Amino acid sequence: MFPISRLLGWLLMPLMALCSFSLLADPADGAAQALHLLSYIGADYPSTVANGQVIDDGEYREQVEFLGVLQGLIVALPARDGQQELEQGVAGLRQAVEARQDGADVARQARQLAARLAASYEVSQAPLITPDPVRGAPLYAQHCSVCHGDAGAGDGPAGMGLEPPPANLRDQARMDRMSLYDLYNTLGLGVDGTDMPAFADQLDDRQRWDLASYIAGFSADPSVKGAPLPLGELAGRTPEEVGASQGVQAQALFRAQRAQPPLQKRGPAELIGHTRATLEQSLKAYRDGEADQAYDLSVAAYLEGFELVESSLDNLDAAQRKTTERALMAYRQAIQDRQSTGQAARLLEQAKVELDRSARLLDGDGLSGSLTFVSSLLILLREGLEAILVLAAILAFLRKTDQEHAVRSVHAGWGLAIVAGFATWAVAAFLIDIGGAQRELMEGFTALFASVMVLWLGVWMHDRRHAAAWQSYIKEHLLGSSGRFGFATLAFFSVYRELFEVILFYETLWLQAGPAGHGMVVAGAAAALVLLVGLAWVILRGSAKLPLGTFFSANAILLCALSVVFAGHGVAALQEAGVLGTRPVAFFEFDWLGIHPDAWTLSAQALALLAIAALYGRSRLRERGTAQA
Repeated sequence: MFPISRLLGWLLMPLMALCSFSLLADPADGAAQALHLLSYIGADYPSTVANGQVIDDGEYREQVEFLGVLQGLIVALPARDGQQELEQGVAGLRQAVEARQDGADVARQARQLAARLAASYEVSQAPLITPDPVRGAPLYAQHCSVCHGDAGAGDGPAGMGLEPPPANLRDQARMDRMSLYDLYNTLGLGVDGTDMPAFADQLDDRQRWDLASYIAGFSADPSVKGAPLPLGELAGRTPEEVGASQGVQAQALFRAQRAQPPLQKRGPAELIGHTRATLEQSLKAYRDGEADQAYDLSVAAYLEGFELVESSLDNLDAAQRKTTERALMAYRQAIQDRQSTGQAARLLEQAKVELDRSARLLDGDGLSGSLTFVSSLLILLREGLEAILVLAAILAFLRKTDQEHAVRSVHAGWGLAIVAGFATWAVAAFLIDIGGAQRELMEGFTALFASVMVLWLGVWMHDRRHAAAWQSYIKEHLLGSSGRFGFATLAFFSVYRELFEVILFYETLWLQAGPAGHGMVVAGAAAALVLLVGLAWVILRGSAKLPLGTFFSANAILLCALSVVFAGHGVAALQEAGVLGTRPVAFFEFDWLGIHPDAWTLSAQALALLAIAALYGRSRLRERGTAQA
């Protein structure tokens, strides 16, 4: 740093400390600033001293000045048990720095002091939502690469001539002395005396965590694989600490996983607890004026927590599941509508009461054998029924009309959907993190696409129920590649739409059932599969005995009804993903038919009914015109 800029930094130190004291209305704010300084000292001091000698005099003096600010921050914190020990710890740390003790020893003291500070003032050092470096990549390109360079080496065009220069984010030794929380905290608060700005007013909490995990990837080897580590450990510890206690291999795994944190595998109690904690953080953000962040957190609270226990809760008390879901949606809508903080807090308390009731229902070491079996059976039966109805209707039609080539295309379509569903789950579980929002978006859009497709097929069948030349039409159009591709596409989306979510529901049930109940989970799924195959056989066998005109009409009615059901499911999934809001209305609810007491879902189904009426009306007019001709 040039002497004039260092002088300005020193002159600004007392002012920064004074401002810090005035910002301590929330204890976590002052504690976070103190943790930030401890992180900075622990990461940068080791490079300023070697063998008791100062290598970089300016940097060393800056460390001493930061310690003075740190002492002021600790003294100004609200009185808590352990505050006096923290003051003594900071004084001891300053003595160690002034005595020019070994850098590793000072860094260790700083980390230990930071751990005591976080515990005393209840500073959470873990994110509520699993960080996603894929989301962090464009944030880095927009905010960081101009100084730190595209590869993080500190060689960006805007960093040339800066003093001190931008940090080399590929410096593994330095990055190993910083936790993921340290990176997140630095992004929020900036670094005084440098050109590193504070991004707290530009990036919300989730974005800063995403960006921190992306930055951590510059010093990690992504090819290192191993058992998933807890998110709290990945966020709060440093690779240096892990290496010192567990060895080089554990250190490499820790680096890789904090750069790509795995989604946490949790049971029902942990999932509902996660929902509660995330909702409380949402309300805090709303009180602080961060309405968009509060809404994102309210969506994540449902998608990454309660939604994954809905299936198990449904089998215990479906009414309680619906009541809890409505309470969560009401709080979310209050945030979106920018209602008063008091109203949002009241709705949150109602939601927490319902969450507690749901948690008590799900409490225990595991489900009973019979309930595990029923839960497993209903998961697959409920989610697979609509797909089986569509597939059976298509196959019955094709076999009745002797279109075996097209039958093979349909089988290829649903077979590929099963492969794609398991592949999506595997990618989400082991390669990248596909969160609840992405899952619901996939389900929502595929459901709406399927709604349009089955409506088209139903009307198509209705139009040809009396057509004498339907065989020639099939030969001209259906046997072509475009016709077979259309049926294969519908078969694919009918199965893929629900498969990914079914797998996640079974994962949660597997955890809740415990080792003793795993056999009943498998038995329930097998029983559901038999029932679904039996249903398909009944439709195929029964349709073979129907006259062609009756068969076409029955299939057309079934497919058009499914179009209305898919429309309701698709909009509901988009609401759960937070893309659409909720507007409760006085109406009955029937989940299996996609009917929900909500203006958006009912409007989508009404629109589907209007489309059916319009298309069927057009068909009637065309028939009447043909008859007159």
